[in-house]
Amino acid sequence: MMEDKRSQYELLCAQVKSLMEGESNVMGVLANITAAMHDTFPDTFFWVGFYFVKDDELQLGPFQGPVACYHIPFGKGVCGTAWKERKTLIVPDVEAFPGHIACSSLSRSEIVVPIFDEDQRVLGVIDIDSKNLNSFDKTDQEYLEKIASIVANVGINL
Repeated sequence: MMEDKRSQYELLCAQVKSLMEGESNVMGVLANITAAMHDTFPDTFFWVGFYFVKDDELQLGPFQGPVACYHIPFGKGVCGTAWKERKTLIVPDVEAFPGHIACSSLSRSEIVVPIFDEDQRVLGVIDIDSKNLNSFDKTDQEYLEKIASIVANVGINL
């Protein structure tokens, strides 16, 4: 199972790179990347999306899944905390995370990965929710951090 997951992520990373190749439509690229991530792991990735730093908060970007929160303050919820702490957060049970922002009551576990620019400023985050408890691990972290570094090169200027 783990090796299969790694091979799926390897293909996903290649797909993300190819989706960006020669394309200047940043929103379209990001929308297609969320679709690719969602389609790669449909049984795990209930909600997949981007939030970007704008006006001192995280603002909703392209996503796949049910409706989502528009604004997340710095240091609030899993996304705001990952931004503040400048690191990936894996939350096995969102109900146990202090200050969790419940955009969907169906979300049970979550991983949030910061996206850094070349100066190591946080541009935004990749946010992924699952309907199942304890859905994310170090393999998800490793590959989603790779995807975040690939996405950082898309020229996000929102």
